Amino acid sequence: MTRTQSLFVTRLFRTRLAGIDPAELERACLSIAEDDEAGQSWCDANDFPGYTSYASLSDLPWRFPIFEAVKAELDRHVAGFADDLHFDLGGKDLVLEDIWINILPEGGMHASHIHPHSVISGTTYVAMPEGAPALKLEDPRHAMMMAAPPRKADAPEDLQSFVYVKPEVGEVLMWESWLRHEVPMNMTEGDRISVSFNYKWGD
Repeated sequence: MTRTQSLFVTRLFRTRLAGIDPAELERACLSIAEDDEAGQSWCDANDFPGYTSYASLSDLPWRFPIFEAVKAELDRHVAGFADDLHFDLGGKDLVLEDIWINILPEGGMHASHIHPHSVISGTTYVAMPEGAPALKLEDPRHAMMMAAPPRKADAPEDLQSFVYVKPEVGEVLMWESWLRHEVPMNMTEGDRISVSFNYKWGD
C-alpha cells in the first residue's frame, strides 16, 4: 500500500478573548500611544512607522485594568495551547514575558521576524480597517529547501510557502515563537491596531 503522511506539524491557535470589549481596548491603546512620550521618541529614533510600546512600557497589565483582563484571558488560552502542543513543562507554567501595543497607520509594516527566547507568541486584533493586511506566516523549512522548486499556486494550504491569515477584531492568534512572520504594508487610510505578546517557560 502506498500512502503519504504529514510530519512535524506547525500549529496556529485561533480564538476570541471573552469579556474584552475591542472598542474599549482600542480607546486604551490610542490613549496610551498619545501619552507615551518615551515610546514616541523610540519610534522616531528608529524610523518605526506608527507606534509601538515594545521599547517603552513593560507593565501594561499593572498600569491598566483592561490589560490585566487581557492577560488573564491570554494566560488561560496559552495554557490550553500548551496542552494542545503536548509540551512537557516539568511542573512549570508558561508566563507572560512581554505585551505591547502596535499601531500601524497607512504605510506601516512589520518586517519578517521571529521571537527568540520565547515559547509562544501571538497577537490579539483591536482594529482592522477594511483592506488592512493579513498576518503572513512563513514555512519554517525554507532555510533547508536548497534546490527545491516553488510550490504551485493552488497547492494545499499545508504545502504553501507562505500562508496569509486574515484575523477579525477581537480574535487572538498564537503560534510557537520560532515561526517566522510579518505584517505587510498597511495600504488603507485607517490604523491597524493590535496587541502582541510573548510567553516564556517559567523559572
